Amino acid sequence: MSGNGRTVYIAGAGIAGLTLALALAKFGATVVVLERNTHIQEVGAGLQISPNARHVLDRLGVDRALHAVAFEPRGIDVYPFGARSPLVTLDLGGVMLDRFGAPYAVMHRADLAELLHKACKRFANIDILFGVRAYDVVSHARGVSVTVDEADGKSRSARAFAFIGADGVRSRTRTDMLMGPQPVYTGRVAWRITLGQSDLAGVVAQDKTSLLWGPGFHAVTYPLPHRKQMNVALFMKAREADVLGENPPRAPKLPWSLGGNRRFADIVAAAGDDWGYWPLFTVDTDKWSEGGIGLIGDAAHAMVPFQAQGAAMAIEDAAVLAPLLMTDVDAETALRRYQAIRQPRVQQVQKFSQSNGTAFHLEWPFSLARDAVVKAQGPLGHLKRLAWLYGYDPSPDPASIPSAPQREVRDAT
Repeated sequence: MSGNGRTVYIAGAGIAGLTLALALAKFGATVVVLERNTHIQEVGAGLQISPNARHVLDRLGVDRALHAVAFEPRGIDVYPFGARSPLVTLDLGGVMLDRFGAPYAVMHRADLAELLHKACKRFANIDILFGVRAYDVVSHARGVSVTVDEADGKSRSARAFAFIGADGVRSRTRTDMLMGPQPVYTGRVAWRITLGQSDLAGVVAQDKTSLLWGPGFHAVTYPLPHRKQMNVALFMKAREADVLGENPPRAPKLPWSLGGNRRFADIVAAAGDDWGYWPLFTVDTDKWSEGGIGLIGDAAHAMVPFQAQGAAMAIEDAAVLAPLLMTDVDAETALRRYQAIRQPRVQQVQKFSQSNGTAFHLEWPFSLARDAVVKAQGPLGHLKRLAWLYGYDPSPDPASIPSAPQREVRDAT
């Protein structure tokens, strides 16, 4: 399909921005990505790519590159607090491929960002500008006008079809250009670290994901064999003043004694004081666009990571938005249709992720009921429970997509 001479600017060379750039380039669009950093720089460590997102990435031609750096866990060992053995092991592996047509994989965030960057470099119609000092965007009837101050001090001005903010939870596109809200601190923090696989030998499985529940906190571990590492993420409550103050903590302080819980104690001991932490913020806004300026990924709908769908939702966004930008008569229409399609699904995932956080952190005796339900569902129960999430096809035929609600037109008389 021809790009119809359309040029799209994207703010942010993260997973959301690079996926959208690839999707647009395959339609023939000219794409310019603006990145403030001097190179690809993905914060965080581990990343889970579920089938709904994997379908998109495979269609973009990065399946072989993904296979080289990703790992497909056999299952998820679920440990209630203090349990010596898993309550249940949720099947992944070949079951996910058979049921949803794509695997469930884990990988390092930096590896995904780098392979997307390499894929983008193969397209002559994608230009990634690193070290961008500043940019300004004005939306008008014929598209958007963009002015960019580049790394070398030069300035460029251009007219484009659309400008998409893929600039994350602290999106300048959302707050400055669309006058949208600031992100909201959730009262929780993610402590993250990557350890050598040998550091956790005998503590958690080396071929599966482990989900460890605790009273008021939980942890997730999984292997990254490509790097010979184990990813560890520990989630717990924290006061905003403690994690965002002048003297941030160096290591997590668990609210309960770890005596008798060998796995938690061994993980914390192996990590020492080398943790990195990320305060968890969410974004709730009904204003995803104005004119030819729009939002994608965390910039539009950052969520808590308790279903590991943040990156997946951004990847889905790109799959829906790219064909709309290339087929609708103007960017404003495309962006309104995109929001009408994506917002209900994203809100459903946000609510589900939030409810998981509540369930994971239950204290005794409420945790007993949770454990009984999970055990009764068995190793395949999650496939039915999450079919709506993993079985979603984010690449519909644009002609079949419903029109977005029209803006209210007021009588000027």
